[in-house]
Amino acid sequence: MPLSHPIFQHISEVVDRLGVEAYVVGGYVRDHYLGRPSTDIDVVVVGSGVAVAEELGRVLQAKVTIYRTYGTAMLRWQGTEVEFVGARKESYSPESRNPQVEPGSLEDDQRRRDFTINAMAWSLNRDSFGQLVDPFEGMYDLEDCIIRTPCDPEKTFSDDPLRMMRAVRFASQLGFDIDDETFEGIIAQAHRIEIITKERISVELSKIMASPVPSIGLTLMRSAGLLKYVLPELDRMAGVERRGRHAHKDNFEHTMKVLDNVAKKSDDIWLRWAALFHDIGKPVTKAYDRNLGWTFHQHEAVGSKMIPQLFRRLKLPTNEPMRFVQKMVFLHMRPIVLSEDMVSDSAVRRLLFEAGDDVEKLMMLCEADITSGNDNKVQLYLKNFELVRRKMQDLEERDRVRNFQPPITGDMIMKIYGVPPSSVIGEIKEVIKNSILDGIIPNDYDAAYALMEQEAEKRGLSKKE
Repeated sequence: MPLSHPIFQHISEVVDRLGVEAYVVGGYVRDHYLGRPSTDIDVVVVGSGVAVAEELGRVLQAKVTIYRTYGTAMLRWQGTEVEFVGARKESYSPESRNPQVEPGSLEDDQRRRDFTINAMAWSLNRDSFGQLVDPFEGMYDLEDCIIRTPCDPEKTFSDDPLRMMRAVRFASQLGFDIDDETFEGIIAQAHRIEIITKERISVELSKIMASPVPSIGLTLMRSAGLLKYVLPELDRMAGVERRGRHAHKDNFEHTMKVLDNVAKKSDDIWLRWAALFHDIGKPVTKAYDRNLGWTFHQHEAVGSKMIPQLFRRLKLPTNEPMRFVQKMVFLHMRPIVLSEDMVSDSAVRRLLFEAGDDVEKLMMLCEADITSGNDNKVQLYLKNFELVRRKMQDLEERDRVRNFQPPITGDMIMKIYGVPPSSVIGEIKEVIKNSILDGIIPNDYDAAYALMEQEAEKRGLSKKE
């Protein structure tokens, strides 16, 4: 029974006593039919939603928060939150997504909803309790797995352009198709996405990234013309350029495959962002060599430098998550190079040192990056990656270089030799670090101390008496 929660019986008693109509509407109804858990309960009242919430709060002795600016109220009771709002109809000006609002009927309220699957409602009044009200045939669209607007799509998306992002997000989350007319409406109004704040776009983009197959939403964004406004750096990766017998792969399509490969194995949202951005430097570094064909030299270094600006523009967190993505982008070619060459201990030590505790996630990204249609080539790379993994495990057990700090610090050098901070201190530290990573000395204090003495003597430093 969809309305089995006791809160619905209490609402029913209150609205009947007050003589108003009330309906559960939107995501709670949709998700019930999809078999998805939902905690967002939205109740539309044909009248004052605030008055119903206040009366219900008195009956249940529950906390009610009123947002008078929006004409809504939130009631919290026994771990459940219900938002109440009066039924309304809306009109928009072209310059803003903030509507002019006036009271309306239930159908007016359903008509203003973004999609038919979000416009279904259940009655909460006793004489029709649980009855489905579905004037725009959202149930048929649910059964057919279709995203469709209740009204003219161009007007729907022009009024509130964020709905275009929500359309591709629902398609990505649910694996639904967007109705042809609705999709044409997105194409026609794609430019309107520029009036939406980056914060709101980022929320929808993050939900696309967290969906089971993120490429669905991102590919739809590109096909509809949204991507060039939201992530032009990614949009520029699409397409293949040919010169003579040379052609490079479509880097957008490749990135979508890598992203989906990662999503199959990990829910780590920041690893998914790293997959999305791992080749973001390729359009900037693309060059043509008559002998080699198309090249993207140092695209990983260039791409990693682009990450902070991308995160700031998208209003993503610019602390640890950004640094993680930047590191993954910078290092993503390293295991591939190691798997192609004879793997030296020194190179593996450096990879362990730079990747630190994220080395396993880096390897997952690198394995996802092998998207060749040649199965023999894929298996060869994966086999070589396994050799790199074993080498890393052996070296880590022996040399403990993951996240290591050199046994001799800059403070120790300054204290031993009685010198202030200077470039000489950094030079000595760097020699010690590189000597450990290159296997010239073991990762222990005595060996590092002896090397410090040699390097200090070369630079004319004498120990403090």
